[in-house]
Amino acid sequence: MKKQFTDKLLKPLLLLAALILICGFLARTLAKSETIVDYVNKNQAAAAEQETPDAGISSADGKAPEEAKAIPDAPASGKIRETAQANATETAYAEESAHIDVSKKETDGETIPMSQNTPLSDTAPLSQNDSENNSQQAENSIPANRTVYREGFYYEPLSEEIKARITGISYPVSATEALSSAVPVINILADDVVPAVTYDDLRFLSVLYYDFNGEVQTGELICNKGIADDLMEIFHELYRNEYRIEKIRLVDEYQADDTASITDNNTSCFNYRVVDGTTSLSKHALGCAIDINPFYNPYVVFNKNGSGETYISPPGSEIYVDRTKDFPYKIDESDLCYKLFTDHGFTWGGNWNSCKDYQHFQKVLD
Repeated sequence: MKKQFTDKLLKPLLLLAALILICGFLARTLAKSETIVDYVNKNQAAAAEQETPDAGISSADGKAPEEAKAIPDAPASGKIRETAQANATETAYAEESAHIDVSKKETDGETIPMSQNTPLSDTAPLSQNDSENNSQQAENSIPANRTVYREGFYYEPLSEEIKARITGISYPVSATEALSSAVPVINILADDVVPAVTYDDLRFLSVLYYDFNGEVQTGELICNKGIADDLMEIFHELYRNEYRIEKIRLVDEYQADDTASITDNNTSCFNYRVVDGTTSLSKHALGCAIDINPFYNPYVVFNKNGSGETYISPPGSEIYVDRTKDFPYKIDESDLCYKLFTDHGFTWGGNWNSCKDYQHFQKVLD
């Protein structure tokens, strides 16, 4: 009885085993697949190769080799899984560290630790070296003969460009030079007359000031080198106190016409000309006088030439002759402008007896 049962059970088992072998053979032959055992054996060989000294990050650009990337995400032994994780971590670190500069720089004897070479944004603060370099570049860009008093305030000898702007206009030329000039000239001296000042006696000034709208403007002046420092200090103090001046331009922009300049309320200094109504050189011709807001501070001559008439310049400024009245931009002894100029040794035309020149400050040089 027992033998019959065993024979009956054995036959199906043998049949099943034979069927499994046949199916396995067909599967490998037709699908060309690999068994789990084949998979394990193959990847053990790959893992052994990666543990050699040449494995890991070996390319010139610091990236992991293709073999490490080719490990499939499939079931594996603990050894294979650990190797795969180690390679993945090493690859990620290599990619993250590729932009780090491992070099060190020396600055003023101190070593700067290595840092990431991330690009600076437009608003990123400059390092000490960058600031010093920029300052050095700014200093190098300043002409050697320029004197800088404060930012926006400087003076320098007349450049060739400035000379070209003023020659024959605010600065005179001889009659012979006028004939040969390629451009029209309006300021002409006789050939035997030598100008009272040379180009070398003059300085070009650039200053900042507040206009009548309260906006900061850049002004240009030409003056005698003997008062350049005075004007720098005075105009900087006026600027610091937001003292209002309508405009500061070279008189050459008015073709050296003094009446046109002061009628436009232009503040100016050098102009090689005579005193209005006389044959005597003005202190403006020496670059030692300046007119401030002249339309509101007119030039007044009482009983001019014994005629009994009062001469007022510029035209239209007659309403500002009465200095007992209060009005904007009036210069008097309580005005900051008056105090600054007189503190620097200038005399004020408003204190003269024979005439009153409320706009005018001048200084006699030693």
